[in-house]
Amino acid sequence: MEKLKRVELKHFSNQYLKELNSFVLTDEQQQFSALPSKFEEINEGQHRIVILNENVPVGFFILNSNERVKKYTNNTNALLLTALSINHAEQGKGYARLGMTLLVEFVKAEFPYCDEIVLVVDKENIPAQKLYLKVGFEDTGKRLKGRIGEEIIMRQEIN
Repeated sequence: MEKLKRVELKHFSNQYLKELNSFVLTDEQQQFSALPSKFEEINEGQHRIVILNENVPVGFFILNSNERVKKYTNNTNALLLTALSINHAEQGKGYARLGMTLLVEFVKAEFPYCDEIVLVVDKENIPAQKLYLKVGFEDTGKRLKGRIGEEIIMRQEIN
């Protein structure tokens, strides 16, 4: 694995727009996630977060603090993680793992009220499940019917 430089999480800003709009995902990956370009228009309670390496966007996700969260947890202080993607050219370099490893500290700093992060992962998306388990998420045992099949609800506590 090539040496990883300075990976950090930042709130979206227009300075990252060009790179984010050039992200590519395979067809298979697009069934599990969405390209950042799909989120130029966001709703209240959606926070676009960029995974940067040396200040260049390599990944993207959304933290939701809106009504959608209630579908997955009763915790009113929870955030819902959605739309995690790593640009195809940057995959396999550890950026998803590093970005998700930084998530808890980022949330503590930026969303101090939050004490839980929840996410939904498709049962068929084994690489994502392994990633989330590796960085501290746990399977809640709850399942939902999603748009492409069974979904697993996972959570991570923030102390």
